[in-house]
Amino acid sequence: MAGRGDRESPPVPRHLVVGHISKPHGTRGEVFVWPLTDRPAGVYSPGHQLMLGTTEGELPPDATVLEVQSTRPFKRGLLVKFQGIEGRTEAERLAQRYLLAPLESLEPLEEGELFYHQLLGLEVVTAEGEVVGRVREVFDTEPTHLLEVRAADGKTHLIPFAEQIVRKIDLAAGRLTVKPPPGLLEL
Repeated sequence: MAGRGDRESPPVPRHLVVGHISKPHGTRGEVFVWPLTDRPAGVYSPGHQLMLGTTEGELPPDATVLEVQSTRPFKRGLLVKFQGIEGRTEAERLAQRYLLAPLESLEPLEEGELFYHQLLGLEVVTAEGEVVGRVREVFDTEPTHLLEVRAADGKTHLIPFAEQIVRKIDLAAGRLTVKPPPGLLEL
């Protein structure tokens, strides 16, 4: 892509992981899902179609399309019933698999929001212009997410994805500017 320097842009995915089916729940075909989206109400609304991925989160070429029949909150996740999954035996075949949604079926992002895959490959520089490395991974941790940044010398930095540290994200330029606290980059 133009304007992104010499970095290799990761391919833009056509589907995003939006949940993980943990296990069957009860005997009527419901499954317990850990939602992996900030907008579960839209993704798991009745009639919404999701793709059944592998246990590694990949989308097989012959992926099964699952249509949400009903959803209800349960503990820290959701109990989801899919059309055509009528009993526990059928639900057990879905266990430990990921759910993916076509990118175009997801609600548009608000101003200032982005998908984490858009951060991958960005060049990370300090506010003073020092190159730190490139974003290799985003970890969903508490209390804040972490960016794994790999330097040219192979050293890896874990940088909190927090407003007080990440000062600017310029997707068009392929750059993320940080103001790390003293000592963070020496760890």
